[in-house]
Amino acid sequence: MSETFWLVANSASGSNSDETLKAVCAALAGAGAEPERVVEAGEGLPSRAELEQAGVGRLAVFAGDGTVSALATRIEGWAGALLVLPGGTANLLARALHGERAAPEIAAGLARLATVRRSCIRSPAGTALVEILAGPGATWTDVRESLRDGAVKDVAGTAVSAIRESTKGPMVALVDPPLGRADGYAGVRLEVGAGSMTVEGYGAETVGDYLKQGIALLRRNFREGPHDELGEHGAVTCRSLEQAPIPLMIDGERREAPPEQRFLLAPFALDLLGSPG
Repeated sequence: MSETFWLVANSASGSNSDETLKAVCAALAGAGAEPERVVEAGEGLPSRAELEQAGVGRLAVFAGDGTVSALATRIEGWAGALLVLPGGTANLLARALHGERAAPEIAAGLARLATVRRSCIRSPAGTALVEILAGPGATWTDVRESLRDGAVKDVAGTAVSAIRESTKGPMVALVDPPLGRADGYAGVRLEVGAGSMTVEGYGAETVGDYLKQGIALLRRNFREGPHDELGEHGAVTCRSLEQAPIPLMIDGERREAPPEQRFLLAPFALDLLGSPG
Protein backbone atom coordinates (compact mmCIF):
# COMPACT_ATOMS: atom_id res chain seq x y z
CA MET A 1 0.00 0.00 0.00
CA SER A 2 1.11 3.52 -0.74
CA GLU A 3 2.54 5.45 2.18
CA THR A 4 0.91 8.69 1.09
CA PHE A 5 0.22 10.53 4.34
CA TRP A 6 -2.52 13.07 5.09
CA LEU A 7 -3.32 15.04 8.22
CA VAL A 8 -6.75 16.23 9.35
CA ALA A 9 -6.68 19.13 11.82
CA ASN A 10 -9.40 21.10 13.55
CA SER A 11 -8.33 24.64 14.36
CA ALA A 12 -11.44 25.04 16.55
CA SER A 13 -10.47 22.19 18.89
CA GLY A 14 -9.52 22.90 22.47
CA SER A 15 -5.72 22.70 22.48
CA ASN A 16 -5.00 23.42 18.82
CA SER A 17 -3.11 26.47 17.60
CA ASP A 18 -0.91 27.36 14.65
CA GLU A 19 2.14 26.66 16.80
CA THR A 20 1.03 23.21 17.92
CA LEU A 21 -0.03 22.27 14.39
CA LYS A 22 3.39 23.31 13.09
CA ALA A 23 5.04 21.26 15.84
CA VAL A 24 2.98 18.20 14.88
CA CYS A 25 3.83 18.61 11.18
CA ALA A 26 7.52 19.02 12.01
CA ALA A 27 7.47 15.90 14.17
CA LEU A 28 5.78 13.90 11.42
CA ALA A 29 8.31 15.17 8.87
CA GLY A 30 11.13 14.16 11.21
CA ALA A 31 9.60 10.69 11.38
CA GLY A 32 9.62 10.47 7.59
CA ALA A 33 5.91 11.15 7.12
CA GLU A 34 5.54 14.80 6.19
CA PRO A 35 1.84 15.28 5.35
CA GLU A 36 1.25 15.66 1.62
CA ARG A 37 -2.03 17.35 2.44
CA VAL A 38 -3.43 19.04 5.57
CA VAL A 39 -7.22 18.99 5.65
CA GLU A 40 -9.06 21.54 7.79
CA ALA A 41 -11.86 19.62 9.49
CA GLY A 42 -14.20 22.59 9.35
CA GLU A 43 -14.10 22.45 5.56
CA GLY A 44 -15.23 18.82 5.43
CA LEU A 45 -13.78 15.46 6.45
CA PRO A 46 -12.30 13.14 3.83
CA SER A 47 -14.32 10.06 2.93
CA ARG A 48 -13.10 6.51 2.54
CA ALA A 49 -13.48 6.86 -1.24
CA GLU A 50 -11.35 10.04 -1.30
CA LEU A 51 -8.57 8.37 0.68
CA GLU A 52 -8.60 5.32 -1.58
CA GLN A 53 -8.60 7.43 -4.74
CA ALA A 54 -5.65 9.49 -3.49
CA GLY A 55 -3.70 6.38 -2.46
CA VAL A 56 -3.50 7.45 1.20
CA GLY A 57 -1.98 4.70 3.31
CA ARG A 58 -1.91 6.49 6.65
CA LEU A 59 -4.01 9.35 7.98
CA ALA A 60 -3.45 11.42 11.12
CA VAL A 61 -6.12 13.43 12.90
CA PHE A 62 -5.18 16.22 15.29
CA ALA A 63 -8.49 17.26 16.82
CA GLY A 64 -10.94 16.74 19.64
CA ASP A 65 -13.08 13.71 20.36
CA GLY A 66 -16.03 14.81 18.25
CA THR A 67 -13.96 15.28 15.09
CA VAL A 68 -12.00 12.09 15.73
CA SER A 69 -15.16 10.04 16.17
CA ALA A 70 -16.85 11.60 13.12
CA LEU A 71 -13.80 10.92 10.95
CA ALA A 72 -13.22 7.36 12.15
CA THR A 73 -16.84 6.33 11.64
CA ARG A 74 -16.86 8.03 8.23
CA ILE A 75 -13.87 6.01 6.99
CA GLU A 76 -14.62 2.71 8.73
CA GLY A 77 -13.67 -0.14 6.41
CA TRP A 78 -10.76 1.78 4.85
CA ALA A 79 -7.65 -0.36 4.44
CA GLY A 80 -5.24 2.26 5.79
CA ALA A 81 -4.34 3.16 9.37
CA LEU A 82 -5.49 6.14 11.45
CA LEU A 83 -3.21 7.99 13.85
CA VAL A 84 -5.17 9.82 16.56
CA LEU A 85 -3.35 12.80 18.07
CA PRO A 86 -4.71 14.67 21.12
CA GLY A 87 -5.95 18.05 19.94
CA GLY A 88 -9.06 18.69 22.03
CA THR A 89 -10.27 18.97 25.60
CA ALA A 90 -10.73 15.40 26.83
CA ASN A 91 -8.94 13.40 24.07
CA LEU A 92 -10.58 10.16 25.17
CA LEU A 93 -9.46 7.95 22.28
CA ALA A 94 -5.97 9.48 22.08
CA ARG A 95 -5.48 8.73 25.78
CA ALA A 96 -6.70 5.18 25.32
CA LEU A 97 -4.19 4.66 22.50
CA HIS A 98 -1.21 6.68 23.72
CA GLY A 99 -1.63 7.50 27.41
CA GLU A 100 -0.81 11.07 28.36
CA ARG A 101 1.76 11.67 25.61
CA ALA A 102 1.59 15.01 23.81
CA ALA A 103 0.78 15.14 20.11
CA PRO A 104 4.30 16.06 18.85
CA GLU A 105 5.83 13.29 20.96
CA ILE A 106 3.42 10.70 19.54
CA ALA A 107 4.04 11.94 16.00
CA ALA A 108 7.81 11.81 16.45
CA GLY A 109 7.55 8.16 17.46
CA LEU A 110 5.48 7.17 14.44
CA ALA A 111 7.86 4.36 13.47
CA ARG A 112 7.33 2.66 16.84
CA LEU A 113 3.54 2.63 16.65
CA ALA A 114 1.65 -0.58 15.99
CA THR A 115 -1.75 -1.15 14.39
CA VAL A 116 -4.51 -2.14 16.78
CA ARG A 117 -8.21 -2.86 16.48
CA ARG A 118 -10.74 -1.73 19.07
CA SER A 119 -14.35 -2.52 19.76
CA CYS A 120 -17.01 0.17 19.70
CA ILE A 121 -20.49 0.75 21.08
CA ARG A 122 -23.17 0.91 18.40
CA SER A 123 -26.70 2.26 18.68
CA PRO A 124 -29.21 3.82 16.29
CA ALA A 125 -28.16 7.20 17.70
CA GLY A 126 -24.50 6.78 16.79
CA THR A 127 -21.25 4.87 17.28
CA ALA A 128 -18.89 5.47 20.21
CA LEU A 129 -15.22 4.55 20.08
CA VAL A 130 -14.70 5.21 23.80
CA GLU A 131 -17.84 5.98 25.81
CA ILE A 132 -21.49 6.94 25.89
CA LEU A 133 -23.26 8.80 28.68
CA ALA A 134 -27.03 8.30 28.60
CA GLY A 135 -29.41 10.35 30.71
CA PRO A 136 -30.11 13.94 31.74
CA GLY A 137 -26.55 14.27 33.06
CA ALA A 138 -25.37 14.35 29.44
CA THR A 139 -26.57 17.96 29.29
CA TRP A 140 -23.49 19.03 31.28
CA THR A 141 -21.58 18.99 28.02
CA ASP A 142 -23.72 21.95 26.86
CA VAL A 143 -22.00 24.01 29.56
CA ARG A 144 -18.60 22.80 28.44
CA GLU A 145 -19.37 23.80 24.87
CA SER A 146 -20.38 27.30 25.96
CA LEU A 147 -17.10 27.66 27.82
CA ARG A 148 -15.07 26.26 24.92
CA ASP A 149 -16.74 28.62 22.47
CA GLY A 150 -16.05 31.61 24.73
CA ALA A 151 -19.76 32.31 25.20
CA VAL A 152 -19.27 33.39 28.82
CA LYS A 153 -22.59 35.24 28.93
CA ASP A 154 -24.39 31.97 28.11
CA VAL A 155 -22.59 29.86 30.69
CA ALA A 156 -24.67 30.80 33.74
CA GLY A 157 -28.01 30.12 32.05
CA THR A 158 -26.77 26.92 30.47
CA ALA A 159 -25.35 25.73 33.82
CA VAL A 160 -28.62 26.42 35.66
CA SER A 161 -30.53 24.53 32.98
CA ALA A 162 -28.08 21.61 33.09
CA ILE A 163 -28.22 21.41 36.91
CA ARG A 164 -32.03 21.41 36.83
CA GLU A 165 -32.14 18.78 34.08
CA SER A 166 -29.52 16.57 35.75
CA THR A 167 -31.24 16.58 39.14
CA LYS A 168 -34.92 16.81 38.18
CA GLY A 169 -35.06 15.49 34.61
CA PRO A 170 -36.31 12.04 33.60
CA MET A 171 -33.98 9.43 35.03
CA VAL A 172 -32.78 6.53 32.88
CA ALA A 173 -32.96 2.90 33.98
CA LEU A 174 -31.20 -0.17 32.64
CA VAL A 175 -33.95 -2.61 31.74
CA ASP A 176 -32.34 -5.35 29.64
CA PRO A 177 -30.63 -6.77 31.51
CA PRO A 178 -32.15 -5.11 34.62
CA LEU A 179 -29.24 -3.47 36.42
CA GLY A 180 -28.82 -1.07 39.31
CA ARG A 181 -31.44 1.27 40.69
CA ALA A 182 -35.04 0.75 39.72
CA ASP A 183 -35.53 4.52 40.01
CA GLY A 184 -32.80 5.08 37.42
CA TYR A 185 -29.78 7.31 37.06
CA ALA A 186 -28.96 10.81 35.89
CA GLY A 187 -26.14 9.26 33.90
CA VAL A 188 -25.54 5.72 32.66
CA ARG A 189 -21.95 5.50 31.43
CA LEU A 190 -20.98 2.83 28.91
CA GLU A 191 -17.27 2.43 28.23
CA VAL A 192 -15.56 0.36 25.56
CA GLY A 193 -13.38 -2.33 27.10
CA ALA A 194 -11.04 -4.93 25.64
CA GLY A 195 -13.79 -7.47 25.07
CA SER A 196 -16.77 -6.08 26.90
CA MET A 197 -18.68 -2.93 27.75
CA THR A 198 -18.24 -1.52 31.26
CA VAL A 199 -21.47 -0.10 32.70
CA GLU A 200 -21.63 2.48 35.51
CA GLY A 201 -24.53 4.42 37.01
CA TYR A 202 -24.27 7.99 38.33
CA GLY A 203 -26.98 9.40 40.56
CA ALA A 204 -28.50 12.85 40.23
CA GLU A 205 -26.58 14.03 43.28
CA THR A 206 -23.20 13.14 41.73
CA VAL A 207 -23.76 14.94 38.43
CA GLY A 208 -25.65 17.83 40.04
CA ASP A 209 -22.90 18.50 42.57
CA TYR A 210 -20.36 18.38 39.79
CA LEU A 211 -22.22 20.95 37.73
CA LYS A 212 -22.59 23.26 40.71
CA GLN A 213 -18.84 23.74 40.59
CA GLY A 214 -19.46 26.02 37.58
CA ILE A 215 -16.27 26.93 35.75
CA ALA A 216 -14.44 24.23 37.70
CA LEU A 217 -16.15 21.60 35.58
CA LEU A 218 -13.26 21.85 33.14
CA ARG A 219 -10.88 20.82 35.92
CA ARG A 220 -13.03 18.15 37.56
CA ASN A 221 -14.69 15.04 36.27
CA PHE A 222 -17.94 13.63 37.62
CA ARG A 223 -16.73 10.21 36.43
CA GLU A 224 -14.43 10.26 39.46
CA GLY A 225 -17.38 10.70 41.83
CA PRO A 226 -19.54 8.10 43.60
CA HIS A 227 -21.19 5.65 41.25
CA ASP A 228 -22.59 2.15 40.98
CA GLU A 229 -20.40 -0.36 39.15
CA LEU A 230 -22.86 -2.43 37.15
CA GLY A 231 -20.53 -4.94 35.53
CA GLU A 232 -19.40 -5.75 32.02
CA HIS A 233 -21.90 -6.61 29.32
CA GLY A 234 -22.17 -7.18 25.59
CA ALA A 235 -25.40 -5.20 25.22
CA VAL A 236 -27.77 -3.17 27.39
CA THR A 237 -31.06 -1.35 26.91
CA CYS A 238 -31.72 2.00 28.59
CA ARG A 239 -35.22 3.39 29.12
CA SER A 240 -36.40 6.83 30.18
CA LEU A 241 -38.66 6.42 33.20
CA GLU A 242 -40.91 9.21 31.90
CA GLN A 243 -40.91 8.09 28.26
CA ALA A 244 -38.96 11.21 27.32
CA PRO A 245 -36.14 11.45 24.76
CA ILE A 246 -32.82 10.36 26.28
CA PRO A 247 -29.99 12.93 26.14
CA LEU A 248 -26.74 11.29 25.05
CA MET A 249 -23.08 12.21 25.02
CA ILE A 250 -21.29 10.03 22.45
CA ASP A 251 -17.51 10.43 22.70
CA GLY A 252 -18.07 13.92 24.09
CA GLU A 253 -20.64 15.04 21.51
CA ARG A 254 -24.31 15.66 22.27
CA ARG A 255 -26.98 13.50 20.67
CA GLU A 256 -30.50 12.43 21.56
CA ALA A 257 -32.19 9.04 21.50
CA PRO A 258 -35.80 7.80 21.70
CA PRO A 259 -37.16 6.89 25.17
CA GLU A 260 -35.74 3.38 24.81
CA GLN A 261 -32.37 2.66 23.25
CA ARG A 262 -30.26 -0.47 22.79
CA PHE A 263 -26.46 -0.26 22.99
CA LEU A 264 -24.31 -3.07 21.60
CA LEU A 265 -20.59 -3.79 21.83
CA ALA A 266 -19.28 -4.60 18.35
CA PRO A 267 -16.02 -4.75 16.37
CA PHE A 268 -14.85 -1.51 14.74
CA ALA A 269 -13.41 -2.11 11.27
CA LEU A 270 -10.49 0.30 11.19
CA ASP A 271 -6.79 -0.03 12.00
CA LEU A 272 -5.63 2.50 14.60
CA LEU A 273 -2.02 3.30 15.43
CA GLY A 274 -1.27 2.80 19.11
CA SER A 275 1.78 3.52 21.26
CA PRO A 276 3.62 0.63 22.96
CA GLY A 277 2.78 0.27 26.62
